[in-house]
Amino acid sequence: MHIPLPRGLYAITDGPRHDLIHACESALAGGARLLQYRDKTGASARRRDEARALRTLCSAHGVALVVNDDVELAREVGADGVHLGEDDTVIAAARAILGPDAIIGASCYDSLERARRMAAAGADYLAFGAFFPSPTKPAARRATPELLVAARSLGRPLVAIGGITPDNAAPLVAAGADLIAAISAVFGASDVRSAASRFASLFSRTMDTP
Repeated sequence: MHIPLPRGLYAITDGPRHDLIHACESALAGGARLLQYRDKTGASARRRDEARALRTLCSAHGVALVVNDDVELAREVGADGVHLGEDDTVIAAARAILGPDAIIGASCYDSLERARRMAAAGADYLAFGAFFPSPTKPAARRATPELLVAARSLGRPLVAIGGITPDNAAPLVAAGADLIAAISAVFGASDVRSAASRFASLFSRTMDTP
Protein backbone atom coordinates (compact mmCIF):
# COMPACT_ATOMS: atom_id res chain seq x y z
CA MET A 1 0.00 0.00 0.00
CA HIS A 2 1.36 3.40 -0.98
CA ILE A 3 0.61 6.68 0.73
CA PRO A 4 -1.95 8.82 -1.11
CA LEU A 5 -0.41 12.19 -1.88
CA PRO A 6 -2.10 15.47 -2.76
CA ARG A 7 -1.67 17.25 -6.09
CA GLY A 8 -0.20 20.71 -6.13
CA LEU A 9 2.87 22.63 -5.02
CA TYR A 10 5.71 20.75 -3.32
CA ALA A 11 7.67 23.54 -1.60
CA ILE A 12 11.32 22.76 -0.82
CA THR A 13 13.29 24.96 1.56
CA ASP A 14 16.48 26.62 0.44
CA GLY A 15 18.93 26.05 3.27
CA PRO A 16 19.79 28.25 6.23
CA ARG A 17 17.81 31.49 6.54
CA HIS A 18 16.84 33.53 9.57
CA ASP A 19 13.16 33.63 8.62
CA LEU A 20 12.78 29.95 7.67
CA ILE A 21 9.69 29.22 9.76
CA HIS A 22 7.92 32.39 8.66
CA ALA A 23 8.76 31.71 5.01
CA CYS A 24 7.42 28.17 5.27
CA GLU A 25 4.27 29.41 6.98
CA SER A 26 3.79 31.81 4.06
CA ALA A 27 4.26 28.99 1.54
CA LEU A 28 1.68 26.84 3.34
CA ALA A 29 -0.73 29.76 3.57
CA GLY A 30 -0.30 30.22 -0.18
CA GLY A 31 -1.38 26.66 -0.86
CA ALA A 32 1.70 24.40 -0.72
CA ARG A 33 0.48 20.80 -0.36
CA LEU A 34 3.77 19.17 0.66
CA LEU A 35 6.86 20.66 2.32
CA GLN A 36 10.44 19.40 2.20
CA TYR A 37 13.07 20.50 4.67
CA ARG A 38 16.32 20.71 2.70
CA ASP A 39 19.48 21.88 4.44
CA LYS A 40 22.82 20.46 3.33
CA THR A 41 24.88 22.04 6.14
CA GLY A 42 26.34 20.12 9.05
CA ALA A 43 24.69 22.24 11.72
CA SER A 44 22.95 19.31 13.37
CA ALA A 45 21.46 21.10 16.40
CA ARG A 46 19.97 23.91 14.30
CA ARG A 47 18.68 21.49 11.70
CA ARG A 48 17.02 19.39 14.39
CA ASP A 49 15.37 22.44 15.97
CA GLU A 50 14.18 23.74 12.60
CA ALA A 51 12.84 20.37 11.50
CA ARG A 52 10.90 20.03 14.75
CA ALA A 53 9.43 23.50 14.34
CA LEU A 54 8.44 22.71 10.77
CA ARG A 55 6.86 19.44 11.88
CA THR A 56 4.63 21.41 14.26
CA LEU A 57 3.84 24.00 11.59
CA CYS A 58 2.97 21.40 8.97
CA SER A 59 0.76 19.50 11.40
CA ALA A 60 -1.18 22.69 12.08
CA HIS A 61 -1.76 23.11 8.34
CA GLY A 62 -2.54 19.45 7.66
CA VAL A 63 0.47 19.16 5.33
CA ALA A 64 3.10 16.41 5.36
CA LEU A 65 6.73 17.23 6.12
CA VAL A 66 9.46 15.38 4.21
CA VAL A 67 13.15 15.65 5.13
CA ASN A 68 15.76 15.72 2.38
CA ASP A 69 18.25 12.84 2.53
CA ASP A 70 18.49 12.50 6.32
CA VAL A 71 16.54 9.43 7.47
CA GLU A 72 17.69 9.71 11.09
CA LEU A 73 16.63 13.35 11.32
CA ALA A 74 13.25 12.44 9.85
CA ARG A 75 12.84 9.72 12.48
CA GLU A 76 14.01 11.93 15.33
CA VAL A 77 11.58 14.78 14.66
CA GLY A 78 8.65 12.61 13.63
CA ALA A 79 8.58 13.83 10.03
CA ASP A 80 6.16 12.20 7.62
CA GLY A 81 8.89 10.95 5.35
CA VAL A 82 12.17 11.39 3.55
CA HIS A 83 13.35 12.19 0.04
CA LEU A 84 16.25 10.12 -1.27
CA GLY A 85 18.72 10.78 -4.10
CA GLU A 86 20.85 8.25 -5.91
CA ASP A 87 23.67 8.44 -3.33
CA ASP A 88 21.43 8.26 -0.24
CA THR A 89 20.00 5.47 1.90
CA VAL A 90 18.22 2.73 -0.03
CA ILE A 91 14.44 2.67 0.16
CA ALA A 92 14.22 -0.62 2.09
CA ALA A 93 16.53 0.68 4.81
CA ALA A 94 14.64 3.95 5.08
CA ARG A 95 11.36 2.05 5.29
CA ALA A 96 12.72 -0.15 8.07
CA ILE A 97 13.65 2.95 10.08
CA LEU A 98 10.62 5.15 9.36
CA GLY A 99 7.90 2.52 9.17
CA PRO A 100 5.30 1.40 6.64
CA ASP A 101 3.35 4.66 6.66
CA ALA A 102 6.29 6.94 5.87
CA ILE A 103 6.39 8.88 2.61
CA ILE A 104 9.57 7.89 0.78
CA GLY A 105 10.30 9.77 -2.40
CA ALA A 106 13.05 9.06 -4.90
CA SER A 107 14.95 11.26 -7.33
CA CYS A 108 14.87 9.70 -10.80
CA TYR A 109 16.52 12.59 -12.67
CA ASP A 110 16.13 11.93 -16.42
CA SER A 111 15.88 8.13 -16.18
CA LEU A 112 12.73 6.12 -16.75
CA GLU A 113 14.70 2.95 -15.94
CA ARG A 114 15.69 4.32 -12.53
CA ALA A 115 12.07 5.27 -11.97
CA ARG A 116 11.03 1.68 -12.67
CA ARG A 117 13.57 0.42 -10.14
CA MET A 118 12.49 2.93 -7.50
CA ALA A 119 8.82 2.10 -7.99
CA ALA A 120 9.60 -1.61 -7.66
CA ALA A 121 11.60 -0.87 -4.49
CA GLY A 122 8.59 0.82 -2.91
CA ALA A 123 8.99 4.55 -3.56
CA ASP A 124 5.83 6.52 -2.80
CA TYR A 125 6.59 9.14 -5.43
CA LEU A 126 9.03 9.55 -8.31
CA ALA A 127 10.75 12.88 -8.92
CA PHE A 128 12.10 13.88 -12.34
CA GLY A 129 14.18 16.86 -13.39
CA ALA A 130 15.65 19.28 -14.00
CA PHE A 131 13.14 20.41 -16.59
CA PHE A 132 14.65 23.89 -16.93
CA PRO A 133 17.96 25.50 -15.95
CA SER A 134 18.05 25.36 -12.17
CA PRO A 135 19.67 28.01 -9.96
CA THR A 136 19.92 25.41 -7.17
CA LYS A 137 21.64 22.77 -9.33
CA PRO A 138 23.05 24.44 -12.47
CA ALA A 139 24.67 21.21 -13.70
CA ALA A 140 21.61 19.00 -13.16
CA ARG A 141 20.62 16.47 -15.79
CA ARG A 142 17.70 17.57 -17.92
CA ALA A 143 14.34 15.83 -18.19
CA THR A 144 11.50 16.32 -20.68
CA PRO A 145 7.69 16.40 -20.43
CA GLU A 146 7.63 13.20 -22.49
CA LEU A 147 9.33 11.45 -19.58
CA LEU A 148 6.39 12.33 -17.34
CA VAL A 149 3.97 10.93 -19.92
CA ALA A 150 5.92 7.66 -20.08
CA ALA A 151 6.19 7.39 -16.30
CA ARG A 152 2.43 7.48 -15.75
CA SER A 153 2.37 3.73 -16.37
CA LEU A 154 4.43 3.16 -13.20
CA GLY A 155 1.44 3.95 -11.02
CA ARG A 156 3.16 6.38 -8.65
CA PRO A 157 2.64 10.10 -8.09
CA LEU A 158 5.08 12.09 -10.23
CA VAL A 159 7.04 15.13 -9.13
CA ALA A 160 8.59 17.63 -11.54
CA ILE A 161 11.52 19.73 -10.31
CA GLY A 162 14.26 21.98 -11.63
CA GLY A 163 13.99 25.62 -12.67
CA ILE A 164 10.18 25.53 -12.59
CA THR A 165 8.21 28.75 -12.19
CA PRO A 166 4.49 29.54 -12.29
CA ASP A 167 5.04 30.72 -15.87
CA ASN A 168 6.60 27.52 -17.26
CA ALA A 169 4.92 24.84 -15.09
CA ALA A 170 1.63 24.37 -16.95
CA PRO A 171 2.98 21.99 -19.66
CA LEU A 172 4.44 19.77 -16.92
CA VAL A 173 1.09 19.57 -15.13
CA ALA A 174 -0.52 18.74 -18.48
CA ALA A 175 2.09 16.02 -19.08
CA GLY A 176 1.21 14.32 -15.81
CA ALA A 177 3.09 15.97 -12.93
CA ASP A 178 1.08 15.47 -9.75
CA LEU A 179 3.33 17.77 -7.77
CA ILE A 180 5.44 20.69 -8.94
CA ALA A 181 8.50 21.05 -6.72
CA ALA A 182 9.97 24.51 -6.38
CA ILE A 183 12.79 25.97 -4.34
CA SER A 184 13.95 29.34 -5.69
CA ALA A 185 10.64 30.21 -7.35
CA VAL A 186 8.96 30.03 -3.94
CA PHE A 187 11.53 30.78 -1.27
CA GLY A 188 13.53 33.19 -3.41
CA ALA A 189 10.44 35.26 -4.16
CA SER A 190 9.89 38.65 -2.53
CA ASP A 191 6.37 37.50 -1.63
CA VAL A 192 6.50 33.80 -0.75
CA ARG A 193 2.78 33.43 -0.15
CA SER A 194 1.90 34.98 -3.51
CA ALA A 195 4.43 32.79 -5.34
CA ALA A 196 2.98 29.67 -3.72
CA SER A 197 -0.52 30.77 -4.59
CA ARG A 198 0.40 31.15 -8.26
CA PHE A 199 1.66 27.57 -8.33
CA ALA A 200 -1.43 26.32 -6.51
CA SER A 201 -3.69 28.03 -9.02
CA LEU A 202 -2.23 25.90 -11.83
CA PHE A 203 -3.76 22.84 -10.22
CA SER A 204 -7.05 24.60 -9.46
CA ARG A 205 -7.43 25.39 -13.14
CA THR A 206 -6.59 21.81 -14.06
CA MET A 207 -9.21 20.42 -11.70
CA ASP A 208 -11.81 22.88 -12.98
CA THR A 209 -11.26 21.87 -16.60
CA PRO A 210 -14.01 19.51 -17.89
